[in-house]
Amino acid sequence: MLTLFGVVTVIFFLFNVLPGDPAQMMLGQNEDSSQLAIVKKKYGFDKSVSTQYLYYLNDLSPLSFHSAKSDHYTFLQANKYKATQLFTVGSITTVIKWPYLRESFTKQGKKVSLVLAETLPNTFVLAISSITIAIVIGVLLGIVSALFKDSWLDKFIQIFSTLGMSVPSFFSAILFAWFFGYVLHEFTHLEMTGSLYELDDFGEAMHIKWKNLILPAIVLGIRPLAVVIQLMRNSLLEVFSQDYIRTARAKGLSEFQIIKRHAVKNALNPVVTAISGWFASMLAGAVFVEYIFGWNGLGKEIVNALNTLDLPVIMGAVLIIALLFIIINIFVDIIYVWLDPKVKLK
Repeated sequence: MLTLFGVVTVIFFLFNVLPGDPAQMMLGQNEDSSQLAIVKKKYGFDKSVSTQYLYYLNDLSPLSFHSAKSDHYTFLQANKYKATQLFTVGSITTVIKWPYLRESFTKQGKKVSLVLAETLPNTFVLAISSITIAIVIGVLLGIVSALFKDSWLDKFIQIFSTLGMSVPSFFSAILFAWFFGYVLHEFTHLEMTGSLYELDDFGEAMHIKWKNLILPAIVLGIRPLAVVIQLMRNSLLEVFSQDYIRTARAKGLSEFQIIKRHAVKNALNPVVTAISGWFASMLAGAVFVEYIFGWNGLGKEIVNALNTLDLPVIMGAVLIIALLFIIINIFVDIIYVWLDPKVKLK
């Protein structure tokens, strides 16, 4: 909670020290003095920065306090805030509600929560597909590389891993889109751009296009795949040198049983740490990949919001990503207990 509070504070003050008037950003070229005054009053932009900050915390908090006479409270009720009134003390009403991320500047007053809800599932599908590719292939290649240490196969895997970590995602995306979606289109039948849901040829219905997931998932998974290979190889080599592995071999266990029952599980700790960080990073790092491939996800929405200076959408997206980072790290701490019984969950 303290981490999330810190993120909220940094985001608010970061975007409120930017040059430019948020009210003017909302109205664009069509503003006049009367409209500007109305918008500033409606969204609280005419208040001091400290008051706006308290408003922002109040909007995000599930338990919030409002004056029934204030324009802000009236605005929340008028926009179906879904707030349940608990009790009223004097002129202050206490309500419980869903966190309110405010409204988009450029989407005709559409709630930020709805904007993110439309794009976040696509990013989840992309991130889960990418991390699955990275885990399955990365762990397997890491095991092979460790078993055949210093062989030509090990050296080939290491070269592939080094290249995967060195090449930026946006460059890989351009290269893959051009080569597999354009040059080899007759053989792959893959498109250079496309999202998970697309309109049919008649423009009447949306259909799932799973083939559009292949290229962005591979591109987004290349770098974590390379990291998993290196970590799995080095961790497995370290485990192979432990006394309990030599004891297992002395008892006559087969190499397959040793790897399956003892080595791999104990070698997974650093891999789990890397995977957790990469999965959370994918939600933020998918920006370039989604934009290049035309994937309608959170990353592409962030780029569009930056281009149009849609501050509530940007702030809401960053908050969601920060929250996901926190949740994933909590789950990783729990997984550690399963992987290593010596770790105590507190």
